Amino acid sequence: MKAVIHKIINSLLALLVLLSTVSWTVDKHFCMGRVMDIAFFHSAEDCGMEAALKLLEIDQETSHCCGDESFTLEGQDDLQKVTWQDLDFQQQWVLQSYVFSFLESFNSNSEHAVLDFNDPPPLLKKDFQELYQVYII
Repeated sequence: MKAVIHKIINSLLALLVLLSTVSWTVDKHFCMGRVMDIAFFHSAEDCGMEAALKLLEIDQETSHCCGDESFTLEGQDDLQKVTWQDLDFQQQWVLQSYVFSFLESFNSNSEHAVLDFNDPPPLLKKDFQELYQVYII
């Protein structure tokens, strides 16, 4: 369960970095005050009113029934790589301690294993008291 939660959190953080660094452009096409098409990253398709007005030989500039609206949300472009030398001593110490403790959480040495003394003893295959005829009196 813990591994699944870690994978979900890692995926969400990667998605957050991706969404914050990519520029988004949204384009909308309006016809008669209603939104006809919305497009991301490219221009929205028109409703065909301009082609119909052209066939009817009506001046498009006099009839203002259609319109386009677009906006761009700029992503972060000022991402900088931080080197080890850019950090002061205290930040280096905290980062090093965090990395060490994080990596040690995956280390499964038997030296640190906690023994559970509440387990029952193993069942004996032979009864040694009866075999050697040693009885407690």
